[in-house]
Amino acid sequence: MTRRSPTPSLLKSVAALCAGLALSACVSPAAQRVSYDAQDITPDMLLDSSPLAKGAELADLSGIDMLQMTPEMVAFVDGYVAESLSPHAKMQRLLFAVLGEGNFDLIYDDTTRTASETFEAHHGNCLSFTNMFVAMARHLGLDAHYQEVEIPPDWSSSGAAFLLSQHVNVFVDFRQYSPRVVDFNTSYEAGITFDYNIIYDRRVISDERARAHYFNNIGVEYMLLGGDTVQALSNYRESLKADPTFGPAWINLGILHRRDGYPEFAEAAYIKALELDQSSLVAMSNLASLYEAEGRAQQAEYYRRQVRVHRMRNPYYRAQLAQEDVIAGDYASARSHLRYAIRHRKDEDRFYFLMGLSYALSGDQVSARDWMNQAAKLAE
Repeated sequence: MTRRSPTPSLLKSVAALCAGLALSACVSPAAQRVSYDAQDITPDMLLDSSPLAKGAELADLSGIDMLQMTPEMVAFVDGYVAESLSPHAKMQRLLFAVLGEGNFDLIYDDTTRTASETFEAHHGNCLSFTNMFVAMARHLGLDAHYQEVEIPPDWSSSGAAFLLSQHVNVFVDFRQYSPRVVDFNTSYEAGITFDYNIIYDRRVISDERARAHYFNNIGVEYMLLGGDTVQALSNYRESLKADPTFGPAWINLGILHRRDGYPEFAEAAYIKALELDQSSLVAMSNLASLYEAEGRAQQAEYYRRQVRVHRMRNPYYRAQLAQEDVIAGDYASARSHLRYAIRHRKDEDRFYFLMGLSYALSGDQVSARDWMNQAAKLAE
C-alpha cells in the first residue's frame, strides 16, 4: 500500500513523526471475539498473535535496510568528496554537497523514508534526512551515529501533553576535533542546522534504536493516513523487534488496539510502556482515558493524579503555566513557577526572558533588565 503525505491540518494534531509518537485514541466497535484479561496478555501475544491481524499474515520487514547506498548515491558522494581528504574536510564537503550548493534541493515533508528513498525523492522528514546523511557519512569512513534529542514538551492550555517526542539527528565523532551535529528539523527550529551547542538532553543511540524509530513512524503513517491496520501492526512489530525497550511503539500499539475495539490488548500495551518508563505521561494519559471509557473511575483517577504530579515536576510545563499567568497579569504566580523552572533548568534562556518580562510588565524595570541580561548571556 502506498503511504500518502499528511495534510497540514492532520499534522497539527500529531506529534512530530521524527520521533517516538504517542497519539490520543478513538474507539471503534469490535466484532464478537474471545475476551481476555490484560494481565494475561503477553508481549508475544501483542506482537505475534494480535486479533488485529484477523488471520492475515503480517509483513516480513526484516529485509528493509534504512542505510542502503545505491550506486547513484555513491556516485553523488564520491563526486563531491575526495578520498584523500581528512575526516573533518570530508564532513565539510559532504555538508556542502547536500546543503550548501542548493542543487540537491532537499525539501522537508512528513513522510519517513530510507536513505535511498530520501535521496531519490529529495523529500523527507528529519529521520529520513538523518538516514541519508548517516549512510553517506559512513560511506566516507566517518564515525557517524544517530542521536536522540529530548525536545521540551509543548502543552495545551488544558494541560494535556500534545508533543512529547524524541527528535533524531546526526552525531559525528572526530575524536581529535569537537564532534559535529547535523540536524534537519522543523519541529522546534526552522531549517537545517549544524555545529551548534544545543541545551536539550541528548544521547547517541544504536542503529537498532534508530530502526525502532523508523518503523514506529511508518506504523503511525499507516494508522493515521491509510487506515491499514495490518500494515501498522507489522511496522510496530518490526520496531519492537529492533528494540523491545522502545516505549513509544508499545504505546502506539496500544492505541491501534483500542481504536479497533480491543481495550484489554491496549491496556496490556500501555502497561508494558509504563514498565519501561514509569514516568511516561503519554502512557499514563492513555491508561486513564481507557479506564474512564470502561467506567473504572478509581483506576482512571489514579493515573490522572500521576499525570498531574509529573506535569508539575516538569520545568517546561511550569514555564507554560508562567506564560499563562503573565498573560493574565498574575505576575507573582508566574514568578513562582519560573523560579521552579530555573532551579531545575538553569541553562534555558527562555525562562529568564519570561521572568524579565514579568518584572517589566509589573513596572520593575531594574529587575527586568537584570533578568533580560541573564537571558541574553545564556542565548549567546
